[in-house]
Amino acid sequence: MAVTSSSAVTGIGYADAQSELQPTVKSLGQQDFLELLVTQLTSQDPLDPMKDTEFISQMAQFSSLEQTQAMQADLAQLCQAEQWSQANDLIGRNVELQADSGTAVTGVVSAVTLEDGVPKIVVNNTPFDLGAILSVSAPEAPKARLLGLPITKGAAGLSTLSDLSKNLKTL
Repeated sequence: MAVTSSSAVTGIGYADAQSELQPTVKSLGQQDFLELLVTQLTSQDPLDPMKDTEFISQMAQFSSLEQTQAMQADLAQLCQAEQWSQANDLIGRNVELQADSGTAVTGVVSAVTLEDGVPKIVVNNTPFDLGAILSVSAPEAPKARLLGLPITKGAAGLSTLSDLSKNLKTL
C-alpha cells in the first residue's frame, strides 16, 4: 500500500490534502494493450473469429484513453504554471495570511519559492501556501523626494516652481 497526497484548488491558491492509504494500481500501457490483442488473436476460435469492427473499436478506445491521459498531464502543468504566475504577481504587495498556528500574519511578499513543485510566497522570511492568503492590498506608494528632500505639491497636484527652487537653494 502506498500513501499519496493530492492538491485541491481553493480560493486564489490551493491547499494540500493527505489521502487515505490506497493500494497501488498499475495502469495498462500501449505494450500491454498490444500483448492483449495478440493473445486475443491467437486464442480465438478459427471458425468464429472476432469481427474487424471489434478490434477497431478497442483500438479507438485505447487511443482515446492515451489522449485523455496526455491532456490530463498538460492541464496539470498549466495549473502549476498559473499558480506560479499568481504567486509572482503578489511580489511587492501587502498580504494578510493565516499561519499554521491560526494567527494572522501581515507583511509584504518578498519572494516566491518552489517547494515540492508547489509555489509558496515568502512573507517576513517565512514561506506560505497561496491558500493561506486572507487578503491582498496594493503596496504603499513611495513618497516623492528631490535629492533627499520632500517635494511639496501645489493645488493641481504638481510641485510648485518656488518650492523646487527653495529645495535646490538649500543644497
